[in-house]
Amino acid sequence: MPDAPRALFVHAHPDDESLWTGGLIADLAARGAETDLITCTWAEGTSRHRELLDATGELGMPRPPIMLGYADCFVPESAPGAPRLVDVPFDDAVRLIVEQIRRLRPEVIVTYNAYGIYGHPDHMHAHRLAVIAADVAAIGSYAPELGAPWQTSSLYFATLPKATVDTLRPHLFEDSKIIIAGTAPDLVSVKLDLRHHLGQKIRAIRSHTTELSRSGSMQHFMTLPKDMQRLFLGWEAYRRRDLIPGGRSLI
Repeated sequence: MPDAPRALFVHAHPDDESLWTGGLIADLAARGAETDLITCTWAEGTSRHRELLDATGELGMPRPPIMLGYADCFVPESAPGAPRLVDVPFDDAVRLIVEQIRRLRPEVIVTYNAYGIYGHPDHMHAHRLAVIAADVAAIGSYAPELGAPWQTSSLYFATLPKATVDTLRPHLFEDSKIIIAGTAPDLVSVKLDLRHHLGQKIRAIRSHTTELSRSGSMQHFMTLPKDMQRLFLGWEAYRRRDLIPGGRSLI
């Protein structure tokens, strides 16, 4: 198999890692890559943290996720006594991620696109944090106490192609508060066929029982017709931004 890159995934909530990037996580882990996950909200010891441990185990991640411990912007009990992710001083949150980048030295960082796929404030904020942290982690004069500088080669932003959204719309998005326009074909850098990891991905998603019981959108995702489910969950699409000439491929 081609050499797989060291990868750091940055997500806002438990379940996002499985739903939007679970196939890629499983694929990289199966290829022996060092894969790590930062989850920005929900505190250790909460129910959704325990579900996250189950999900990342299904995907083959070698280490537990790194929890920043902030609160979901809509669920204060996600981190009792902690501020909401969107309310934390921006530089404070960036420093936490820079520290992990310098410790883990990922070749690629994977997060959402700038719109957070469908406009969730926490998703959009996690994108901003990951992008800025990737840049400043390489600057030696920035917070040297956080470790030696590290230059990540490429950023990958999870998205849904417009053609996929158009195909799924009659099955998924009617009567939904989720607004997904989809990404134009010329802006999708990478489209990965990950159907060989579909079972793992579905098991990981089903590990998030709290969200599945609460969220109508998640329930829709998991009750799609089989062909639509394979389209939605078996393929993943990313925009790529190289931070050094040539960057680093996922495959």
